[in-house]
Amino acid sequence: MIGFSYLLFIPRKYAMTAFRRHAKVSLWLQRLIVGTKIEIRGRDRLPKGPIIVAAKHQSAWDTFALIPLLADPALIMKRELLWIPFYGWFSAKFKMIFVDRNAGPSALRQMVRDAKARADEGRQIVIFPEGTRQSPGAAPDYKPGVFLLYDQLKAPCVPVALNSGLYWPRRSLMRFPGTIVVEFLEPMPPGLGRLEFTHRLQETIEGASDRLLAEAANDPDAPPLPESARERLEALAAE
Repeated sequence: MIGFSYLLFIPRKYAMTAFRRHAKVSLWLQRLIVGTKIEIRGRDRLPKGPIIVAAKHQSAWDTFALIPLLADPALIMKRELLWIPFYGWFSAKFKMIFVDRNAGPSALRQMVRDAKARADEGRQIVIFPEGTRQSPGAAPDYKPGVFLLYDQLKAPCVPVALNSGLYWPRRSLMRFPGTIVVEFLEPMPPGLGRLEFTHRLQETIEGASDRLLAEAANDPDAPPLPESARERLEALAAE
């Protein structure tokens, strides 16, 4: 970040190009050093133009690996990250969307205003509906912010399931070989009511995430499963 700090002083679109290349190099190094591959499914489901991308969030991996998969994404991030030297400066340079989680309703209103501005530029708005990383298999905890965005932006919402937390666990220095799967699911059209949207979004993401979890657990190169993942697989088997 220090070496490439000159990017802070050039136009954003060129700085974003460097960010995308950084992400691609990181994914290449992950495969070379750790043996972790990446598989993208359903990318052809992404509509053209401004959209909301609502992704499962299991790992720090998600915050950079999704970048090369989208044309010009703007991630919704907690405001505390803005104050990290270089990391926060670069995030501001890339015109990400910051949310002060201690500011209550006013923070959500500001989030919507910023998201509208980015969408007007033709960018894709990326939100993690649970607000923070969840261990694979953990009970879902979806927040209302994603519906507020969907309702106000009048844009399609693309759910995203993934299994990154199995290979790049949160709160751990360990990385594991295997295949991280990112799956873009069927877009949800604008205009759904709050209850229908929230139910469909959660059911779609969690159902696909359960499928990816089971798929990874049955792989010959399966990673170590956290307790939450084992409990979820046992519950699925009992259904």
